[in-house]
Amino acid sequence: MSSTEGPSRAADKSPRQQVDRLLVGMRWRRLEEPLGFIKVLQWLFAIFAFGSCGSYSGETGATVRCNNEAKDVSSIIVLFGYPFRLNRVQYEMPLCDDDSTSKTMHLMGDFSAPAEFFVTLGIFSFFYTMAALVVYLRFHNLYAENKRFPLVDFCVTVSFTFFWLVAAAAWGKGLTDIKGATRPSSLTAAMSVCHGEEAVCSAGATPSMGLANISVLFGFINFFLWAGNCWFVFKETPWHGQGQDQDQGQGPSQESAAEQGAVEKQ
Repeated sequence: MSSTEGPSRAADKSPRQQVDRLLVGMRWRRLEEPLGFIKVLQWLFAIFAFGSCGSYSGETGATVRCNNEAKDVSSIIVLFGYPFRLNRVQYEMPLCDDDSTSKTMHLMGDFSAPAEFFVTLGIFSFFYTMAALVVYLRFHNLYAENKRFPLVDFCVTVSFTFFWLVAAAAWGKGLTDIKGATRPSSLTAAMSVCHGEEAVCSAGATPSMGLANISVLFGFINFFLWAGNCWFVFKETPWHGQGQDQDQGQGPSQESAAEQGAVEKQ
């Protein structure tokens, strides 16, 4: 029994030991430095951005009161949400005729492109910052000795900065169009039954867009975080060191030239 239990216990302990060694090797004090602290903020706000946009759902509606003998009143409730393909959202419009039939209608517009791009960028930012934190906290020696890591990090940071600006602006414009397409007055304007005398239409409650508005705000916060982090990542690259070396090399030469000119004048 002891011979069979020994290898199983060793196999169980080996993954735990590897995790323990990984956690022990973490240098948590680097989170107090700007490069580590900003990466944590990037990781958090990436979650807030794609979570608030991807989890949004709302509803709009209207009330149709027919002027026929039955005086039928129909309440229309339309549910919509991410990825905001509104042209696929259906609702039933009453026709207010003797047969009490209805017609299938759709909302207007497809705003999935800016919404999906925004959410996808947030997910990629989440995974990249998590991987960058592991490298920075656990394998900082490689980050400092191998100059390729800072260069790659700088190029990726600049790219994410540009993409966050584009994504936040595009999603903000898309959200404005979504508000116009889901407004109850737009719903009643699209129903032909509301344009005649056979029915009286009244708009329902305006959809609550608070969570969607916050997602746009998180998008611009991510842009400013990535833009500010460009400087701190640039300081880790060889380009920053070369600039300082050139300044230091030019300084003494200029001073020596000035001293020689003063001696010649004397």
